[in-house]
Amino acid sequence: MNKLFRLTTIRESRSLTLMGWIALSTAFSFFLISIIFFVHSFLAPTKPVNGDILVVEGWLPDYALQIAKERFQRGNYKLLVTTGGKIGMGNHVSQYDTWADVAALILKGSGIPKKKIIAAPLLLNVKKDRTYHSALASQKKINKEGLNEASIDVVSLGVHARRSWLLFEKVFSSVDVGIIAIRPNSYDTSRWWLFSEGVRSVISESIAYLYARFIFSISK
Repeated sequence: MNKLFRLTTIRESRSLTLMGWIALSTAFSFFLISIIFFVHSFLAPTKPVNGDILVVEGWLPDYALQIAKERFQRGNYKLLVTTGGKIGMGNHVSQYDTWADVAALILKGSGIPKKKIIAAPLLLNVKKDRTYHSALASQKKINKEGLNEASIDVVSLGVHARRSWLLFEKVFSSVDVGIIAIRPNSYDTSRWWLFSEGVRSVISESIAYLYARFIFSISK
């Protein structure tokens, strides 16, 4: 039959052999296991620069604020700054304006001198990129204190730390920025995949970090 009128043709194609499928499955399994074992430590780094200012995210639970207080007392920090946005209506502490104010009050009550703590509340009612805007509010407050060149260490909780570190570095680009990730007590971080709270935290923060790293852009 003339080639012009053929409706089908024969082409050579390659497919995986049994050994090929085994090798591919092994490589994928190794990659998946590596992610499971190392993703939590990646998202929750502790790399302080032993800076001049300790910045504490105000939404941290009480036990984390206690650890932050101990860090402040052991270090050579000149100032402790609390951050955080407005507290939603219906919250049991809604008589306070922001999480920054609540954290500052708790830390003052735990023994840190009032003159060494300032709150840097996020007063804007922002619905996205709250960590970034909290960093901006912190910078504004710190600059107002005349500490423009002061290096900072940021205290966050668990897997939220990597994203906080990234966004604070974007804002405080002219100074050294360190990070301190406090271990959550709601799950075993060495076996996070066995706890619903651990799985939710790792998955949500992985997505949020990828957004902050590759999609987020600074509004001018």
